[in-house]
Amino acid sequence: MTTTAPKPAPAGPAADEAPEVAARRAARLGGAESRLTADEVRGFIREQLAAADVDGKSVCIVVPDGTRTCPLPLLVGAVHESLHGRAARMTTLIALGTHQPMTEDALAAHLGYEPGRIEETYPGMTVINHEWWDETTFADLGTIPAARLAELSEGRLSMDVRVLLNRAVVEHDIALVVGPVLPHEVVGISGGNKYFFPGVAGQDIIDVSHWIGALITSAEIIGTTAVTPVRALINEGASLVPAEKLAFCVVGEKGSHGGEQALHSISFGDTISSWASAAEVCAQTHVTYLDEPVRRVISVIPEMYDDIWTGAKGFYKLEPAVADGGEVILYAPHISEISTSHPEINEIGYHCRDYFVKQWDRFKHIHWGTLAHSTHLRGAGTYDADTGEERLRVQVTLATRIPEHVCRSANLGYLDPDSLDVAAEAEGGAFVVPNAGEVLFRLR
Repeated sequence: MTTTAPKPAPAGPAADEAPEVAARRAARLGGAESRLTADEVRGFIREQLAAADVDGKSVCIVVPDGTRTCPLPLLVGAVHESLHGRAARMTTLIALGTHQPMTEDALAAHLGYEPGRIEETYPGMTVINHEWWDETTFADLGTIPAARLAELSEGRLSMDVRVLLNRAVVEHDIALVVGPVLPHEVVGISGGNKYFFPGVAGQDIIDVSHWIGALITSAEIIGTTAVTPVRALINEGASLVPAEKLAFCVVGEKGSHGGEQALHSISFGDTISSWASAAEVCAQTHVTYLDEPVRRVISVIPEMYDDIWTGAKGFYKLEPAVADGGEVILYAPHISEISTSHPEINEIGYHCRDYFVKQWDRFKHIHWGTLAHSTHLRGAGTYDADTGEERLRVQVTLATRIPEHVCRSANLGYLDPDSLDVAAEAEGGAFVVPNAGEVLFRLR
């Protein structure tokens, strides 16, 4: 691996997209000021799939896991209704990335069927988790060569990247992504081809893509609607997928959670143009601009995030708006561990980007996705390799059920959640963010 000094992420409106993307405009219903009815959403899905060439073909429907807000029963129900009797077979694949697998009860609630009785609601459809821990579930799509990665990453990394993808995608004629588009700490704006990489991908491309994002830094890249270096790598990997790639990309109302969430918009087309269409809306609905930086933030983490690995989104979305020397308190009394799937984070703790870059030989054996997560939660800072001193711009404090000694050893602050009165904090001038994790805050 070779690294260079981090460069600023590209920024700007979706109008900056590549010419070939602009030429393939997606169909879209709604916009930033819209509130679509369920009937409107169903009608749009039926109309788009009625015109699609799906008859006699197999379809892999790639959807998010429970860490994304989305009216999935509505969307998957309409897709199933439109494909049933036309498609040769349907498989719904849960894009876990490297999150915990969903149980049958969780899947049933997520997709809107009775546990153990999926055939009654979705006849002919199979539902599977992405088993990222099982090498036998992957298909090898080839390699992105070092020279190409250097080009895509704008010189940040140069190495061959093996591209593994869940074989369920490869073994279907059509890969249909169905899910929300949100500001994201690694790629800029989530959705589209991100459901393949890292959603149902192998470790190599997950690690490389996340580390490129970490080199850019979360605060720089999050909310960017242009094609960032990470998005460019994801699109490159997706170009190797043999299936036809289509997507319904949705933007939901902010601040609401669960299957009843209303939608601002739904876009349909290939996975690049539909993403670009939805990203335009997302940038208007899910970015809140503040006139002044805030010093003390109470980020209230919803229960859909069950560990700090996922609940850290409550920091990512606030960091750009916090004053130097400020503090973000992640208030999550329901969380009792840092990570359910990645114990190695306990080995390294949380540090700024330069802490790892300037001690690369010490940390390069750790999964780079874990290193990236560490930098994203600890935020901006500096590290002096000569003195061993790390200086961090913002204090991160956990008000969770994680014991104090675990928080301290991970280089995070601790606050007893039972001692925190959120309403009193708000009255006292703290900036309280309910249902944190999906809306980005920036300075105007």
